[in-house]
Amino acid sequence: MKNLTPASIATGLVAGVTAALLSLSANAQSSLAIVLYAASALPILIAGLGWGNASAFIAVVAGGVTASALVSSHFAALIVIITLIPAGWLSNLANLARPASELGGPEDALAWYPLSNILAHLAVMVTLGMIAVGAIVGYDSEMAGKLVDIVIETLKAQEPLYNPDTAAVAQMKSIFALALPLVQGALWVFLLFAAYYVASFIVRLSGKGLRPREDMPSTLRMHRNAIFIFLAGLVLSFVGGVPAIIGALVCGTFGAGFVLAGFASLHFRTRGKPWRLIALWFAYLSVLLFTIPVFAILVLGLMDTRRTIALTPTGPASQKNQNT
Repeated sequence: MKNLTPASIATGLVAGVTAALLSLSANAQSSLAIVLYAASALPILIAGLGWGNASAFIAVVAGGVTASALVSSHFAALIVIITLIPAGWLSNLANLARPASELGGPEDALAWYPLSNILAHLAVMVTLGMIAVGAIVGYDSEMAGKLVDIVIETLKAQEPLYNPDTAAVAQMKSIFALALPLVQGALWVFLLFAAYYVASFIVRLSGKGLRPREDMPSTLRMHRNAIFIFLAGLVLSFVGGVPAIIGALVCGTFGAGFVLAGFASLHFRTRGKPWRLIALWFAYLSVLLFTIPVFAILVLGLMDTRRTIALTPTGPASQKNQNT
């Protein structure tokens, strides 16, 4: 953690207010709402990665206070739980380092917290945040059913002949009750990791970052123990009721982590191949257009779990950065 300075305090305050305003603007721009909500994590991440944990903490508090003053305490609680706290925690993990010698490495190097662990923490934070938000707003299968009813009524208004039978509607509601938390959890992991990636780039570009630039294709993997959590979520999703909703959420958040790892593995495996660009474009387009191929990427991520630790030398300049 960097020392608490006027610059870090000011940065935290500005970051918090900016995050709250971005979240507030999401309410006015419904088409870009989820992107703006995720973008509100950027100021917190930049403050934490560039100015330390104290600045990130101030940013989270300032963001919550600003959102509460401008909208309501209920709105503030939602964005703090689902966006600001996860962003602050990610920046804290990314700044963690220890002497590499403690892990059997060289004496003159620092070992940084593994990216695989950071990705697993992100999945856990999003899972817990979504569960908390679901408890606050009262999400259950009945709420999902009401959303399906709204969609059906809209379709009937556009096409009067559309009249699905009762059994089909009931099946649609049961599927949607699980699909909604799964998709929301996965999408939120993707967006928050994208925010982390962009924030890391901005901080490195400004020269404020401590963590070295990592080779994502070779280091972005999920922790091997995350497989058991993913499987537990899969089992829960067949139980029914609230446990099934939580299980679907776990499948979405941890599945998203494995999908990210799968794409990174694909980038790594195709390095140096003349057909690499075509293969990558095909993989991304097929997932975006047809969705089903994402399961192949998921399996690739499940098959390739590892923990790669980034090292940086501890010369005089590095020591000076660590102590400031």
